[in-house]
Amino acid sequence: MSFGDSLLVSVFSMALVFAVLVALYFLILAFSKTIGKAKVSPEESAAPETAGTAAQPVSLAEGTAGQDMSAGTLKLKNVDEKTAAMIMAIVSHESNIPLSELQFKSIRLIDEKY
Repeated sequence: MSFGDSLLVSVFSMALVFAVLVALYFLILAFSKTIGKAKVSPEESAAPETAGTAAQPVSLAEGTAGQDMSAGTLKLKNVDEKTAAMIMAIVSHESNIPLSELQFKSIRLIDEKY
């Protein structure tokens, strides 16, 4: 096999691998869009807006009218308020649920013993 033939084979092989990777990319993209559409049905998207809003009392702290508010009370066990606020913000951000729709009962420090 000459140098030209081996160069042609290597270019063809790299092009084939690249084409398969592009095909896999589009296949994964199509699957994610299909599963994303199947995951949220119209009944499920309407349910969180109406569920549990009438019976839950909302307590507002002084000077928070019109801002994000939280329903109920929160018990902190071995956690300062700054850490608890950070945890609640992270949960809200990662779950893509507004903080006003989340209800935290308690936040406590778990001792890790090895």
